[in-house]
Amino acid sequence: MLPIIYHENYDIPVPKAHSFVGTKFSDLFNNLQKKYSHNLDVLEPFPAQLNNLKESHDVDYINKVEKDELTKNYLKLINLPWSARLRDRSYLETEGTYLTAKTALDRGLACHVGGGTHHAHYDHGFGFCVFNDLAYTAIRLIKEKLVKQVLILDLDVHQGDGTIDICHKYSSIYTCSMHSETNFPYDKKQGCMDIGLPSHIEDHEYLNQLEETLEKIKQHITPDIVLYDAGVDVFRDDKLGNLQVSLEGIRQRDLMVLNHYRKLNTPVATVIGGGYSKDKEELAKRHSIIFETAIKYL
Repeated sequence: MLPIIYHENYDIPVPKAHSFVGTKFSDLFNNLQKKYSHNLDVLEPFPAQLNNLKESHDVDYINKVEKDELTKNYLKLINLPWSARLRDRSYLETEGTYLTAKTALDRGLACHVGGGTHHAHYDHGFGFCVFNDLAYTAIRLIKEKLVKQVLILDLDVHQGDGTIDICHKYSSIYTCSMHSETNFPYDKKQGCMDIGLPSHIEDHEYLNQLEETLEKIKQHITPDIVLYDAGVDVFRDDKLGNLQVSLEGIRQRDLMVLNHYRKLNTPVATVIGGGYSKDKEELAKRHSIIFETAIKYL
């Protein structure tokens, strides 16, 4: 069975006109339950605690989140309507990725029905992200001596700028972001490995670049775990994307990543990352690809 991590309070209230689909977590979970309930082992996270969060985020910022005291400038950067649900979900989802990673260490592969909030920086949120679940998880794994080296492989269409910002001082965390060169965020950061793709790149070139990238990573790190951001905003019809990758291209991408690291016996923890569409059903199916790929792989 595939372990998946989910909480019923992941959804957030968002206006219909907003680019972010607030129900995409339950939409995805319900879609998976309909098709694969007998293949899934569902685990539920508790909220992240302050003593753990402060390893990856500024205490003053965490307190502002906790007390609903974020100013207009903070909220403008996050670009989501603030609510108690968004606040609480941020603690849950951040811990959810850590639980996914711990489960992957135990069982080889685990998938989070959420996560990928890679734009959140040390002292502020950004781009729909309040806390950075990937940085939080990588740092906790290292601090708790569960692993020695972590690879964060970020294949969202947008660069994981916040992850780079938080993790740059940790030599034991290797960040690789393969993203659109001309998409948000426009102030790109310099991580361990950054692959800026030209807009409108199609399947063949995209997958060739990924294959080269995975081989290059081997020259720099032998990770004890891979945190894989399987963002589906690389899709050609994504509302906020500008690449031309097909659904089959996304399937091939996810299979390539799983094949590469599981053959090396490296645990893989996946998060869903970005994906944007006015069609909620289509978006849920797109986000399901990594889960379907993982189930078939197992």
